[in-house]
Amino acid sequence: MQSKATTVAEYLNEIPEERKEGFNKLRNVILENLPEGFQESMGYGMMGYSVPHSIYPKGYHCDPKMPLPFAGMASQKNFIAFYHMGIYADPELLDWFTSEFPKYSKKKLDMGKSCVRFKKPEDIPFELIGELMQKTSVNDWIQLYESAFQKGKK
Repeated sequence: MQSKATTVAEYLNEIPEERKEGFNKLRNVILENLPEGFQESMGYGMMGYSVPHSIYPKGYHCDPKMPLPFAGMASQKNFIAFYHMGIYADPELLDWFTSEFPKYSKKKLDMGKSCVRFKKPEDIPFELIGELMQKTSVNDWIQLYESAFQKGKK
């Protein structure tokens, strides 16, 4: 479910009332733990955290006009989605996250390639998400992205 919102403020105003508190808390945890250099903005119909063109002029290979995406969050029909490209691109980070998750949540991990789904705001392991956000710097993400992208081009 993509939003037509063009600003973070517009997007936040669209969040259903029963999710607002949890969604805002997740956003605050991300912002408090987001390494220097990443920026918050809208992209692909959701709130995102990316490497701006001022740091990585090449942009995203799928659409070079877009900044290089790193993480995001969205209010979907039946869940809150948290996206983290690092857990998709870095097997060690994925292993760390999946092994730590049960220590922070009684719920079963509901996860796709880079998407973690939370049916209820109270199911979000905020502390774990904060730790995850701290684990990848802008430079680390650019190197990982380029090495993964270059492998795909060969």
